[in-house]
Amino acid sequence: MHPDIRKIVTYDEEVFIEGFKAAKEPWRMFAVAAVVRNPWAGRFVEDLKPEIHAYGPVLGEMMTKRMIALAGSGDAIEAYGKAAVVGLNGEVEHASGLIHTLRFGNFYREAVGAKSYLAFTNTRGPANAPIMVPLMDKNDAGRRSHYLTIQFSIQDAPRDDEIVVVLGAATGGRPHHRIGDRYQDLKDLGHDLDNPAAV
Repeated sequence: MHPDIRKIVTYDEEVFIEGFKAAKEPWRMFAVAAVVRNPWAGRFVEDLKPEIHAYGPVLGEMMTKRMIALAGSGDAIEAYGKAAVVGLNGEVEHASGLIHTLRFGNFYREAVGAKSYLAFTNTRGPANAPIMVPLMDKNDAGRRSHYLTIQFSIQDAPRDDEIVVVLGAATGGRPHHRIGDRYQDLKDLGHDLDNPAAV
């Protein structure tokens, strides 16, 4: 069993001026999207594991290699995330199934040396549906400068029987970040910073 990939789409944005002010250095956000046939389209399948286990490693390894090639190295990626959009003849569970497995995400996480989980969205839509890839700092989930969203669409995807699987990244945070981090808010509100439940 192997994912039936119709095409790969790459999105790459380089920002020189943000908020009417030049960035100190160019700021990049980029993504790799794989348009794959949905193996569960049009029917209810109780056990999704066989396809998840077969598709996850293939997509994870292939897409991660493309992301690292775009970045130049894993170290160049500071923020990361993932997304999936399932076509109208599928369930949101199908989108979730292909990206919420360590067999997919761990390739990317290990390649960039990350400690935090991958931010994510999983949605359903027609061809040209908005693809939203939320990002956050790969090592610090509370670092607000790296709370970003890549948004793009693919004119002919997903078809009703397809899933668009996406990895996203940024080379830095917002150029003129000035809203602070979660930790200062927690401190101001008297929360215990060492308590994971408070963060």
